[in-house]
Amino acid sequence: MDETTNDTPPRMMMALRAHERGGPERLVYEEAPRPDAGAGEVVVAVRAAAITFAELTWPETWEADGVDRTPVIPSHEVAGVVAEVGPGVGDLEVGDFVFGLVPFNRDGAAAEFVAVPSAAVARKAVAVSDITAAAAVLPALTAWEALRDQTHLSAGQRLLIRGGTGAVGAFLTQFAHRMGVEVTVTVSSDSSSTRAIGLGADQVVVVPRGVVPQLRGFDVVIDAVGGGVPEWMYAAARQGGQLLVLQEPPSQELADRHGVSATFFVVGTRRDRLEELAALLATGDVEVAIAQTFPLAQGRAAYESGSLPKPTPGKTVILVPAGA
Repeated sequence: MDETTNDTPPRMMMALRAHERGGPERLVYEEAPRPDAGAGEVVVAVRAAAITFAELTWPETWEADGVDRTPVIPSHEVAGVVAEVGPGVGDLEVGDFVFGLVPFNRDGAAAEFVAVPSAAVARKAVAVSDITAAAAVLPALTAWEALRDQTHLSAGQRLLIRGGTGAVGAFLTQFAHRMGVEVTVTVSSDSSSTRAIGLGADQVVVVPRGVVPQLRGFDVVIDAVGGGVPEWMYAAARQGGQLLVLQEPPSQELADRHGVSATFFVVGTRRDRLEELAALLATGDVEVAIAQTFPLAQGRAAYESGSLPKPTPGKTVILVPAGA
């Protein structure tokens, strides 16, 4: 019986990849196979990919179901154009401008193309830049889902945000203000205090390193900083109030001691939430801070910049030229 072979070479693209676990020093800009759209997926021609520096420390970055999956492509916050639609996708078309969040246990968007489940992206307004959309998607989704799905805050209630001008904190401050919540934020410097007020904070408390603020009576307290939740945050919530932690599980012992509910929250990717965020970004009424941008070819330098002072607050974004 005659046998035929498929000698068609794989389609290739340029990407930022790591062949071994580690930090930015493991990243190389090189040629890699271009992904195809599987069932329920789309391939996005990447135009902007935002960075969360900590992702190189996450187990999900390096393995899936306990299996090593190197070489890996980082960066999961993406904006671009649909280049290919897989079987079973009926709500997106080639040429759609989209943004979204690539699941963390898959190859990311620091590449010319990325394959992503269609439910993890949504159309964005053409007037919203790719840079803005990519920079907003993870921190804004985190803030949006925290306030809407985890806390159920209503107008007039009191919210305390630790780190109200950080990547997620800035969106928490803006969104809560729009909801009519009374927003108090803690910041580490007077310069951050000015920005917090501009974002909509009703009260700003400057908390220098090592200082324990005496804050009490809040309906909800959210830690948007991480690096260990200080006990004063448990004490800041009223009896029966809620502490929401975004980076690490809280101490149940401290929660019980202070009579509060303490919850650990990890953002999910929901199409309806992405569509709500797309509509909000289209209004232009939300501040999306961009600290710096790097071309894809300098992606390693973009990740290395995480250990350096940023020129301004905001996200670091990798740019991919159109037509790549």
